[in-house]
Amino acid sequence: MIIRLLAGRPILLAVGLLAALTLPWVIYPPVAMDMICWALFAVAVDLLLGFTGLLSFGHAAFWGTAAYVSGLIAVHSGLPFPVAVLAGALAAATLAVPIGWLSVRSTGIYFAMVTLAFAQLVYFVANQWRGLTGGENGLQGIPRDLFGVDLSDPFFFYYAGLPIILAGLWCAWRVVRSPFGRVLVAVRDNPARARALGYPVEKYKLLAFVLSAALSGLAGGLFAIGHGFVSLQEVYWTTSGQAVMMVVLGGIGTLWGGVIGAGLIVELNDYLATAGFEEIGIVTGTVFAATVLIFRRGIWGTARHLLTGHSGRRGRAGAGRSAAADGEAVRA
Repeated sequence: MIIRLLAGRPILLAVGLLAALTLPWVIYPPVAMDMICWALFAVAVDLLLGFTGLLSFGHAAFWGTAAYVSGLIAVHSGLPFPVAVLAGALAAATLAVPIGWLSVRSTGIYFAMVTLAFAQLVYFVANQWRGLTGGENGLQGIPRDLFGVDLSDPFFFYYAGLPIILAGLWCAWRVVRSPFGRVLVAVRDNPARARALGYPVEKYKLLAFVLSAALSGLAGGLFAIGHGFVSLQEVYWTTSGQAVMMVVLGGIGTLWGGVIGAGLIVELNDYLATAGFEEIGIVTGTVFAATVLIFRRGIWGTARHLLTGHSGRRGRAGAGRSAAADGEAVRA
């Protein structure tokens, strides 16, 4: 009964919302903001990897492009930060159209390498276009304006930016639960069969790619506004790798596993940095390897498998007892 109660979707959603609302009371508010931005980024990557079967090492291009566009709009126009963030997401989606159109014709490792190549191209442009992006010095002094409201306090800015993240997570959930999302799963599992059924496989892959890029841009733009600074790190390929690591850690194809993976990685990085430990990659890599070896489906994927497996065994046992009772009644 307890397992069934915890497995109920409304209960889990309520717990997740409560955790999001109380997060800046428990941990340092800037870290909490980083956590929810990375969570949406990981969910966007999982939308492409877990539900479409496309591993991208180039999503830093969309995260970083949106960060630069949002920062530039906030600096030069004075518009409210939600407008700047939405403009950044639109820029990321626009950039994803030609990149996706050229990439989705490849599969497997070839797709990953093509997206990585495009991401490195964006990195090169950001580095060389110093008059716009600041180059190695980055884009600095990004304001947090919201109709004249002072959001310099990261605690208040967290609650101002949280609805944007929740809206992005809701969009990802709706995509997965829609008929479009079911077609994506069919394309992932058997593209030849999906094509035989009349679905334009490349078009569905492209749409998933653009949607994933838009959500990544939404997270990247808010991340830039929250930090008040954009560096070349935002468009570097390691940013894409970290998002993929979060997805694998939480569980590929679970959607919410990316949220758990992002929370663990961001909190671990902050703890090690605060402690003055310089080789953070060694610790996070070790934790990642150990978790993947122990939880083959990821943390959330393993937990969900155990819950559903337990319920399934109980259901089969109950059906077996009912069939046996019916047999006894017939013989009687």
